[in-house]
Amino acid sequence: KMTNQNQNHKIYYHKLGTPQTTDALIYEDKEHPLRTIGGYLTEDERYLVLSKSEGTSGSEIWVKDMNSGEKDFTLLIKGFDTEAGVIDNDGEKILVRTNADAPNYKVVSIDPKNPSKENWVTIIPTRTKLLENVGTAGHKLFLTYLEDASSRVYQCDYKGMLEREIKLPGIGSASGFDGNKEDKEIFYTYSSYDYPPAIFRYSISDGSIQIFRKSEARVNAENYQTVQSFCTSKDGTKIPMFITYKKGLKLDGNNPVLLYGYGGFNIAMTPGFSISNAFFLEQGGVSVVVNLRGGNEYGEAWHKAGMLQNKQNVFDDFIAAAEFLIEKKYTNPQKLAIRGGSNGGLLIGAVMTQRPELFKVAIPQVGVMDMLRYHNFTIGWAWATEYGRSDKREDFTNLYKFSPLQNLKKGVKYPATLVTTGDHDDRVVPAHSFKFAATLQADNDGTNPALIRIETRAGHGAGKPTSKQIEEAADIWSFVMYNLGMSFR
Repeated sequence: KMTNQNQNHKIYYHKLGTPQTTDALIYEDKEHPLRTIGGYLTEDERYLVLSKSEGTSGSEIWVKDMNSGEKDFTLLIKGFDTEAGVIDNDGEKILVRTNADAPNYKVVSIDPKNPSKENWVTIIPTRTKLLENVGTAGHKLFLTYLEDASSRVYQCDYKGMLEREIKLPGIGSASGFDGNKEDKEIFYTYSSYDYPPAIFRYSISDGSIQIFRKSEARVNAENYQTVQSFCTSKDGTKIPMFITYKKGLKLDGNNPVLLYGYGGFNIAMTPGFSISNAFFLEQGGVSVVVNLRGGNEYGEAWHKAGMLQNKQNVFDDFIAAAEFLIEKKYTNPQKLAIRGGSNGGLLIGAVMTQRPELFKVAIPQVGVMDMLRYHNFTIGWAWATEYGRSDKREDFTNLYKFSPLQNLKKGVKYPATLVTTGDHDDRVVPAHSFKFAATLQADNDGTNPALIRIETRAGHGAGKPTSKQIEEAADIWSFVMYNLGMSFR
């Protein structure tokens, strides 16, 4: 049922090859049925780690020493006002990445026998750049920082001493810096908007790097280039964006542009290659991804600047990016398409109702469109830490101002809009898209179409078969190109 709340999480031990009915219950929290719980072991299997959360922000960490014979878990990090995750253990001590008193994250060593904050030992202090991830391999730490939404990776020892920076091909995203303690090498991936994914082989001892495997994408990446630009939002904040296009682009104000954004839940939009977007680029399009507040490109302060009462900042940032692209002669409002999914679908719904004249095409995918009722369905209650709830007066006033469904108005000429959803989406229930599309069709003035695409036997998007992905991409690009006046070539 769409009103089920995804509650009563439990951790079980399952042995492969045995029936699920024989699984052993490891942990449950009957007093807090809405808490989500995750469990995992450190590499040496000494510590069993539990991560608890009450929403989408903040986590509490518990551990059990499997060598001690103790039955109970020890509370390592208390409360849900900070984020934390166990990296590994160094003997009895546990290494944790946390933003407690460190908005851009730090690495600390915690003794489970004396876990109070005053006993923490800082291994990697917080810096001006966001510490996005910490991996381990070969008795080393691999620190991935974000610098203006692009990866920078460093190798350190377990005491935090820097050994080297791992040089990357350029502005892009790198991941996979993980392995086992006995490993002598690791394999990591790198990609960017104009660089198809490649796997690199890295020697932990001497830092040598070799390309292990390149993508077989039938795209000549040499034909394209990506630049990073910054626009100024309504309140003066500098907002970065990545602009990718075919070399030789003329800035004549008449290029078809697709502007993509997300802006929420502490999620960064980092560079990555898309074969689907490559098709649009090949047809003369310009692909733009904007790094909105609400993500974690610049740490927790950036996240908080785009959540709750500050959510309008996200929409202002996106609108500023659109105006920048027009001002710099990349495009004009009749050639500008916008797209986003999930929380990004909310973004598209909000900006197209606030500034309908600024965009020609809008693609809100699996979006949260009814901000007054979202918390009543499935896991929606957990997003209250990000959005607020309409049953609180101050939150209601804020949500009502930008809720896409409630801000559609009769007689307005809205962009050509293709709403997409899945009929079995149990994260953002399809009722959001159904109601928004129906109201848009009733209220819209002018000749721009308002359509909805409903994928059957599909959910929020994860696990969608390749065939369905291709069909959806074909429909979306057909809609975008037709309404932007593009011709297939």
